[in-house]
Amino acid sequence: MQPTPAPAPEHSESELLQIRREKLDGQVKAGLDPFGGRFDTTHQPGALKADFVEALDVQVAGRILSRREMGKATFFDLGDISGRMQCYLSKGDVGDEAYAQFIQLVDIGDFVGVEGFTFITKRGEKSIHIKKLTPLSKALRPLPDKWHGIADKEIKYRQRYLDLISNDRSREIFVTRSKMVAAIRNYMQERGFLEVETPMMQDVPGGAAAKPFETFFHALNQPMFLRIAPELFLKRLLVAGFTQIFELNRNFRNEGMSRRHNPEFTMLEAYWAYADFEKMADLVEGMICHLAETFCGGLKIEHKEEDGNVTRTINLERPWKRVRYTDLLKGVDPKWYEYTPEQRKARAKELGVEIGPNFEDYEVTQHVFERLVEAPQFDPLYVTHCPKELVPLAKQNPEDDSIVDVYELIINGQEISPGYSELNDPIVQRERLEHQAGEETQKIDEEFILALEHGMPPAGGIGIGIDRLIMMLTGAEGIRDVVLFPQLKKKA
Repeated sequence: MQPTPAPAPEHSESELLQIRREKLDGQVKAGLDPFGGRFDTTHQPGALKADFVEALDVQVAGRILSRREMGKATFFDLGDISGRMQCYLSKGDVGDEAYAQFIQLVDIGDFVGVEGFTFITKRGEKSIHIKKLTPLSKALRPLPDKWHGIADKEIKYRQRYLDLISNDRSREIFVTRSKMVAAIRNYMQERGFLEVETPMMQDVPGGAAAKPFETFFHALNQPMFLRIAPELFLKRLLVAGFTQIFELNRNFRNEGMSRRHNPEFTMLEAYWAYADFEKMADLVEGMICHLAETFCGGLKIEHKEEDGNVTRTINLERPWKRVRYTDLLKGVDPKWYEYTPEQRKARAKELGVEIGPNFEDYEVTQHVFERLVEAPQFDPLYVTHCPKELVPLAKQNPEDDSIVDVYELIINGQEISPGYSELNDPIVQRERLEHQAGEETQKIDEEFILALEHGMPPAGGIGIGIDRLIMMLTGAEGIRDVVLFPQLKKKA
């Protein structure tokens, strides 16, 4: 559906808009409906071309993306998200009046419906021979003239529809994303997981350490928060007797934007009663490999570096490495855990890692981990047995009470999925949440603690950042390239 280059404009933008308004009036005067209604179709343009059968009667609708007039006949390309199809319109087939109306009143960018039959031109082009053409919607603004993608990223993200019209790569990514999300649901359901829905607005923002978006519920006369995670509600369902559940929906974290973070993002969260973090890691590994083999042609995924000049290949072949957090830090400095907290701060600075003046000891270690272990990691790596301070909702390791039984899956320098053996001891859970909340004890979800006191089975849990996963699998450069309408600052 890549439109052909448009000729250099002969008119100013205001003149072009005026010309289109005049054509709109011309359609009305000719008795045509410039913003028509129902048009029954037999095929989409791209699908018809992909599964082409000659001499087939068809009805197809779409946007005119290019046109080539040849005296008493015109070739034009009709397209939508499925692709494009060449059409042939001749004066002899539709009559003088209808042909003149098309030439004089229909523009590139307009939507039309065509009825006719398929054929192959002398040049071997799959085409539709039109017997009847119906204008369906007048475009009052011309499409952009630069057909090599939208160069201005502000336009690309703010007017995504223009990007999708002109950029084959963008269309491919978003169609693939939709199919991948459907495949994830199928993968989970085929393994016995039940999809559920939990509240988007919560009176206590829990399930992760993040700054929430705040709102106010007037009917209840109380402040509310857009959820940062569905975890605490999903665990209530484990208490209720559900054994395999998942939710695939939006989370919101009021923490800025970057190449890898959008404040509104899609997350898969799942819980499996009587499982543990190792079993959840197997589930995730199988799912991601299934997606790669289904949509990417195999387990080797090409990625460009951030500068766009170097291409590297992610190798998803199983089994994926699983290494303890402490062993990875010892790979940075074998004596890391022999130092005092002050020595670790000094060593971090020597390693070029910026440390805040009030960082606790575990935060210093985590910053070194993020910069020197996580960021350079390209192929899949499960980082296991992390410090308990990092994951207050995970189960303590039975042999070492300073760590919890978790994994963090890193691919292409970013966390794709955390997985836990879930903490189900309400006494320890309260202690962890109180420590996390500090003096702000109102942030503790007492209803969640109450539910745990009724008994929650041991369970494994996972989260998967869908946007980051799609980035990794499609080779997209940034998170905005896999989110249809990313957050942008309002125009002044």
